[in-house]
Amino acid sequence: MNNFKRTLVTTALPYANGPVHIGHLAGVYVPADIYVRYLRLRGRDVLFIGGSDEHGVPVTIRARKEGITTQQVVDRYHELIKSSFERFGISFDIYSRTTSAIHHQFASDYFRKLYEDGKFIEQTTEQFYDPETGHFLTDRNIKGECPRCHAAGAYGDQCEKCGSTLSPDELINPYNAETGNPLQKRPTSHWYLPLDQYQQWLEKWILEEHKEWRPNVYGQCKSWLDGGLRPRAVTRDLDWGIPVPVEGADGKVLYVWFDAPIGYISNTKELCDARPEQFGNWETWWKDSSTRLIHFIGKDNIVFHCIVFPSMLKADGSYILPDNVPSNEFLNLEGDKISTSRNWAVWLNEYLDDFPGKQDVLRYVLTANAPETKDNDFTWADFQARNNNELVAIYGNFVNRALVLTQKYFEGKVPARGELNDYDRATIEEFKNVKTQLEELLENFRFRDAQKEAMNLARIGNKYLADTEPWKLAKTDIARTGTVLNLSLQIAANLATAFEPFLPFSSAKLREMLCMDAANWDTLGSLNLLTEGHALGTVSLLFEKLEDSVIQGQLDRLARIKKENEEKAKEEELKNWHPAAIKTDTTIDEFDKIDIRVATVLDCQPVKKSERLLQFTLDDGVGQRTILSGIAQSYPDPSVLVGKQVLFIANFPPRKMMGIESNGMILSAVNADGKLVVTTVSKDVKNGVQVG
Repeated sequence: MNNFKRTLVTTALPYANGPVHIGHLAGVYVPADIYVRYLRLRGRDVLFIGGSDEHGVPVTIRARKEGITTQQVVDRYHELIKSSFERFGISFDIYSRTTSAIHHQFASDYFRKLYEDGKFIEQTTEQFYDPETGHFLTDRNIKGECPRCHAAGAYGDQCEKCGSTLSPDELINPYNAETGNPLQKRPTSHWYLPLDQYQQWLEKWILEEHKEWRPNVYGQCKSWLDGGLRPRAVTRDLDWGIPVPVEGADGKVLYVWFDAPIGYISNTKELCDARPEQFGNWETWWKDSSTRLIHFIGKDNIVFHCIVFPSMLKADGSYILPDNVPSNEFLNLEGDKISTSRNWAVWLNEYLDDFPGKQDVLRYVLTANAPETKDNDFTWADFQARNNNELVAIYGNFVNRALVLTQKYFEGKVPARGELNDYDRATIEEFKNVKTQLEELLENFRFRDAQKEAMNLARIGNKYLADTEPWKLAKTDIARTGTVLNLSLQIAANLATAFEPFLPFSSAKLREMLCMDAANWDTLGSLNLLTEGHALGTVSLLFEKLEDSVIQGQLDRLARIKKENEEKAKEEELKNWHPAAIKTDTTIDEFDKIDIRVATVLDCQPVKKSERLLQFTLDDGVGQRTILSGIAQSYPDPSVLVGKQVLFIANFPPRKMMGIESNGMILSAVNADGKLVVTTVSKDVKNGVQVG
């Protein structure tokens, strides 16, 4: 560290297809902000770079879902994410975006240079294509039957039921996840970064020269390298992204994993070009060996930041490489994996609205539960307990009592410090190394332990006040009371600095109450931060207790979401029943178990709040039967089905979807236009007749 003159800190670019949630905060942005604030307190030269990732498939899916343009999607979420970070106190020097003109030009130039230097190879491969929509599909846009557990609706990169990592080629009967259309294989040409050519260099650089990296980072890199690296495509067949800047590349864009990390560089250039007097030249930050580059990321981005992006930088040859990549594991929510698609998350913008002025409470809890070495869990019960039992009862209680007693007995001015007794000296001994300990932990990215050390200082102060009982001393020994409160106020002043990287809002509030200047790290541990006679400001509560009703409101919200997800999962399972996904190896015995019968449609209505479900009321020959079917998109006017005789499976067990019990399954087939059509009979048949 001593050989570096400056530190460049980057954070993973969040997709601009939705808000930021607590998993993102705990994994990337809170630890990065703690580190940057610490470096600034130390007087280090540091640059903090962030931005939105606005290309790739997720944003296009969101746009199609909402019926708006992709640009409208990224504009909306970029502004929401940026403002949420600002309100939460993530202190970026710049938060830009990958749709900026500067980034488009920079990324194009970067590709072009590597292309002209012969760093890419061109390959033609067969990929899945939807002839109906005219698009090649990404792995996540493809569904089919899982080859491992045979669940319907597995994605082309993973089966969410059994957790298996997949490729689209492994899926049984793959189809377009959005349209349900069957797929074809077609040849397409792309440019690839030959990672295998960097294998030997990466093994030396990572496995030999960076053994200090966190075990999860080092271990994942070793696993990839042990498995042997292969060329990776840097272009895709998409209509959204940065066009590939070479001839013969019509309809192709830079792959998002290639484009996004270049955003770190283009954002730095954007900042430095706008404010050169403050930040200098961007190349100093990216090409000077005396700059230390640190990437803060989640574990799902390790391979891109430790293997792929360094290979891109190495291919150019003029850039520095990351010195450390302190990646965190995942944060779960109430024992379940955070999921954007299932709305199972605590969204930052909603938290800021629901808990105004309590940014530091969330920062504290996320740091206390930071998934630094393993996945961890966020619960609202723990959130409340840490606020009430630690921030309020220890830190806040200590500060409030020290200041209120000073107001009461010494007119709000720092009293004189008399002779210290053994207990005073023992207390001072306990926190004399706080600066050294915090520096050791923060320099090594151990933010959870560092915050615990800062809170330990508050515990020392709280215990000191409780043991010395200055409210009692004041009745008999006002001089001794002054000494106790002087030491207590010195500890409080130290807390304002110690907590500055972690809890910037409350630290600023505490400095205001103490009438202190800006935090000075060099004076941390001093007992002379406040001079005798120094006037204190207005005292107010540093933290407030959270009532049960507030927490219950959040739990009730999650309960509603969980119920909605269960109903959607059932609907999704029905939707994923698709002729393209039917097993082709069903035996005669298995088929004979299916009870297919004839019924007349008495009524057919769309299910409220469902885009795909129709509710059939059937005359099945015995009585009336209700069946839900996920074919609404094929029948915008479901009344055309009334009076028709259809085939249905009668012996499927009942299941509830969207609050309605469905008893069976309507049989459908794929028409020539790709739409699902209910199967009917050619002439009148008695209702209830079995088809065999």
